[in-house]
Amino acid sequence: MAFKFLTEFKEFAVKGNMIDIAIGVIIGAAFNKVIDSIVKEILMPPLSLMTNGGKFENSKIVLREAIIKGEEILQPEVAIGYGKLLEASIDFAIIAFTVFLMVKVIHSLKKKAEDPKDGTVATPKDIELLSKISDLMEKQVNLLEKKK
Repeated sequence: MAFKFLTEFKEFAVKGNMIDIAIGVIIGAAFNKVIDSIVKEILMPPLSLMTNGGKFENSKIVLREAIIKGEEILQPEVAIGYGKLLEASIDFAIIAFTVFLMVKVIHSLKKKAEDPKDGTVATPKDIELLSKISDLMEKQVNLLEKKK
């Protein structure tokens, strides 16, 4: 059982899937840093300026003020912090939109590659062979129909 698992893992790693995943994780982490920087350094300052001028990540709705006597906090503040949630939502929206665009481009390239009549992208051999088989079968059907 354990030997079979190790053999399957070795096949998975050798096929390149693991390397593809690792590359995807590394690129994703770097991409996340770029998007985080864009949101925090470019989008949020004007947005916070339009609201109250403070740091947007510290924005909150205070439900109950803190009660402080001297330097002692008798009752802590109760608040709903929505600033970080808004930043995370903007991060998510930008990343989701970018991934959508990338997938759309990849699908269009894949569609072109699978079209044997489109010469702009090299057609994979399996698609090319299936297209030839389909053409031959169509010719055979036409010949058989003519004999009838």
